[in-house]
Amino acid sequence: QVQLVESGGGLVQAGGSLRLSCVASGRITGSYYLGWFRQAPGQEREFVAGMGWNGITTRYADSVKGRFTISKDNYKNSLYLQMNSLKPEDTATYFCAAGDVKQYVPAASSGYVYWGQGTAVTVSS
Repeated sequence: QVQLVESGGGLVQAGGSLRLSCVASGRITGSYYLGWFRQAPGQEREFVAGMGWNGITTRYADSVKGRFTISKDNYKNSLYLQMNSLKPEDTATYFCAAGDVKQYVPAASSGYVYWGQGTAVTVSS
């Protein structure tokens, strides 16, 4: 079992920045990958960014490339999402997720087994 707890959401003006954190606990091995997803009201959950446990492999949704950065701290078992130049369309609940069923970092939510409870991000115009 893996437990994930997100934090760092809040209200920010357009153009501002936020840093989301996700603390992972439980049985995590080197085969795991981690990801951030988001879900806006009435919308499907969508992939934002993902990273292999080695921290080398990363991938981003086109909508956030150049603005968001995923990173991790192995000593703290933590995953981060630095969000810059935020836009109102970034408003959503952001979820941290982990999985090990694929040999690559997937963008599909079906590739992730464990999920956090989410943290809300609101970007005002």
